[in-house]
Amino acid sequence: MSRKLYTVGHSVHTLPRFIDLLKRHRISAVCDVRSTPYSRIHPHFNREALREELKRHKIAYVFLGEELGGRSSDPSCYDADGRVKYGRLAESDAFQHGLVRVREGIETHRIALMCAEKDPLTCHRAVLICRHLRNDKDLSILHILDDGQTEPHEESERRLLRLARMEQADLFKEKEEQIEEAYEHQERRIAYRVQSARTNGDGRDDAADGV
Repeated sequence: MSRKLYTVGHSVHTLPRFIDLLKRHRISAVCDVRSTPYSRIHPHFNREALREELKRHKIAYVFLGEELGGRSSDPSCYDADGRVKYGRLAESDAFQHGLVRVREGIETHRIALMCAEKDPLTCHRAVLICRHLRNDKDLSILHILDDGQTEPHEESERRLLRLARMEQADLFKEKEEQIEEAYEHQERRIAYRVQSARTNGDGRDDAADGV
């Protein structure tokens, strides 16, 4: 039987709307993968407030931002421009331990990885975390979109190829090689950068909303 893992972005939702999205997909546990689980703009998604609201609805809350967040306190995970390198993050013991916890969790819970971004392709939950879970045997990854519909990760990758303008087959490259290049292209666009602590250039408030 296929195992399922969901992801969701809290976006600009109200708490009732967010809870409705979780219930619609029968989510029983939220794994918060924001490095900083607080928001000046949407304080109802602050760690403590969210945990209490989820508890009222019998949904478990687990903070995994230290293991699976898109930032790092380790200087070796950054390049010369101060940008996080996802490959280095993924090699860390903490990240690998976080993946183990997710894999173990989906055996007993219907889990949604939660971050701030509405679109999974502008968030490390897809471009970093799911990239390293996508080949797990019998695991289906589904992204809960803003309208409540789900997008299979395979469809997200097709969008990723289009974003990187690589949707046309390259006779000299295997499909998997093209997908990996598309991930790297998107990583350069969205990865957290130290010197842009307030905004990352496209209006996202990284200092407030996790990454």
